[in-house]
Amino acid sequence: MNLNPGKIAIPVKTPHLSRRRLLNVLQESVTSGCATIINGRAGTGKTMLATDFARRCDRSVAWYKVDATDTKLSIFLEYLVTSIGYERPEFGAGPLKQLSESLNELNLSRLVEAFVYELEREAGPLLLVLDDLHLIYDADWLSPFFYRLLPLLPTEVHMLILGRGLPPAPLWRLRSKQRLVVINEPMLAFTQSEAEELFSAYRLNSKQAKFSLEQTGGRADDLHAEAIRARSALPGEFAM
Repeated sequence: MNLNPGKIAIPVKTPHLSRRRLLNVLQESVTSGCATIINGRAGTGKTMLATDFARRCDRSVAWYKVDATDTKLSIFLEYLVTSIGYERPEFGAGPLKQLSESLNELNLSRLVEAFVYELEREAGPLLLVLDDLHLIYDADWLSPFFYRLLPLLPTEVHMLILGRGLPPAPLWRLRSKQRLVVINEPMLAFTQSEAEELFSAYRLNSKQAKFSLEQTGGRADDLHAEAIRARSALPGEFAM
């Protein structure tokens, strides 16, 4: 299968503001748990937060931006294995390769175990990012795959799942044991101090930041658009 390399590359675009509050939540989750879910609608800053953290986390990063066409486990797995292979060239060359070539529901557990074995064999801290996973939430294999996988992830591997909704897998047992952290849309919303910091970068004042925060509800893309609009409206200024 011809893979799209753009789907397994860390996004080039960087955020306009590093949000230390949320970066600290991610760092604590990586230290103490196996996975983090960033859950919010489009424009709430999920990908920008994950990109910023990926560049700061001091570990290898495997990134996979999921498409709606990746509903087959064979396609999903090939992208996932290839993304990890960018950081760990020998990954997927053992039993995992043989199992992935004969996929069926009966050997799903064996497939997950082989996947985890490969992660353990290729040692080193790894952040595994799955962006837009919500696009394949309706895949039959997704719930059992992740339900089996997440508790088995090696301590040096952390999975970061981005989506417009929570996965359908029964993950709350992990969450209750503080092995899974959820950053939801209210947490993604900009605070007053974050809005002021963003607007200050555009040489705008706190009053303008407060007004725009009230208008947008702290939604990342909308707030940034308001900062650009306010900046371009200043006398003698050009749109940025």
